[in-house]
Amino acid sequence: MKRTFVIAAAVMGLAALSACTERPQTLDSGVKVDAQAFQGTGMAYEVPGWKQGDKVSWEQHMKVRTQNQNDYSRVN
Repeated sequence: MKRTFVIAAAVMGLAALSACTERPQTLDSGVKVDAQAFQGTGMAYEVPGWKQGDKVSWEQHMKVRTQNQNDYSRVN
């Protein structure tokens, strides 16, 4: 009886520990991450007025976006 209890407890313990595994986290999105940000992703979704590969327009859009998120500049 005691042996059955020990075996059942061991099986339940192993079952509980098997739920603690983590799935592998890999980057399978296909997006090239080693390119400059202003180069774009090659997808059609972009902000109007910005051209992929144009560093100056990228910097201007980022500056405007930063100012829109600054609460101190919007209080007037």
